[in-house]
Amino acid sequence: MNPISLVVGIALLGAGIVDILWTTLWVDGGSGPFSGRLTTGVWIGLRKVTRDHNRALSLAGPITLTLTLAMWIVFIWVGWTFIFSSVPTAVVNTRTGGSADWWGRFYYVAYTMFTDGNGDYTPLYGGDIWEIASAFTTASGMAFVTLGVSYVLTVLGAVSDKRSFAATVTGLGDRSEAFVRAGWNGENFHGLERTIETLGSDLSKLAEQHKSYPILHYYHSEKGERASAVAVPILDESLLLFRYAVPDEHSPDPAVVETARSSARSYLETLDESFIEPEPAVPRSPNLDRLREDGIPTVSDQEFAEALAEVTDRRRRLLGVVKADAWEWPPVEE
Repeated sequence: MNPISLVVGIALLGAGIVDILWTTLWVDGGSGPFSGRLTTGVWIGLRKVTRDHNRALSLAGPITLTLTLAMWIVFIWVGWTFIFSSVPTAVVNTRTGGSADWWGRFYYVAYTMFTDGNGDYTPLYGGDIWEIASAFTTASGMAFVTLGVSYVLTVLGAVSDKRSFAATVTGLGDRSEAFVRAGWNGENFHGLERTIETLGSDLSKLAEQHKSYPILHYYHSEKGERASAVAVPILDESLLLFRYAVPDEHSPDPAVVETARSSARSYLETLDESFIEPEPAVPRSPNLDRLREDGIPTVSDQEFAEALAEVTDRRRRLLGVVKADAWEWPPVEE
């Protein structure tokens, strides 16, 4: 027996299984130790190579997801190969009766994992331990490949939800002032509360999806109007205007506004646990004159500035979200 091959094989197999279960089943665990480093490395590398070209960055999600699946398969495949290589007679060639070489064992593990049914190689006749190991090889292949495919389908569904949310927000306005003006009917914001409530609920769901599937961070949209990293700041800044810039008697229901702001806070906290860092700079402030042009009542500029000072950290974190996804802060209206 070669104990080094056995130890290496068990280590690789264990690493692959832990990373798969960590990433796909542990909701609060984020990405596994290996898949997390892989996805972050691909994203950083693409940003450097492409210089933040949006079309190129839109490939980051598919690439990282494909590489993650491939990495899991390689861990299990190579791990079992080393295990079967620890004993020279563990796998034999059915045509010659001789021991399989390293590539023969690699091939044997492949068709055992994927239940190909090929009979060119077989575990040593009468070697019960290797027959059992072959059964576990098939079981691990079927279980974890299936689990990986299910993970892919779930992630793709979450990507659709993410882009749908962004399109809804930016459809109302590509900046916070435009969002607020879109809801003003000349007298009040009647009818906008239901939209805010729905968007808050969608954002809360998005926060949970990002927590469960951190790979969503790397699904960069080619167009800004479908990018959640742009939509969330627009929505949160709009809620900030309702909370601090528009007098209570003219603003939407404060409870609805605060609930939606709480969803945005959860989203930020989720990203803080991943890779988002607050920006040192403070993003530019909304321009109240844009609201006044439509006859929307507002507080004084000084009072609004004092309120903004209290949420500086939150706004710096929002700017961090925008920058981390290679976008610019939503502009004010010219």
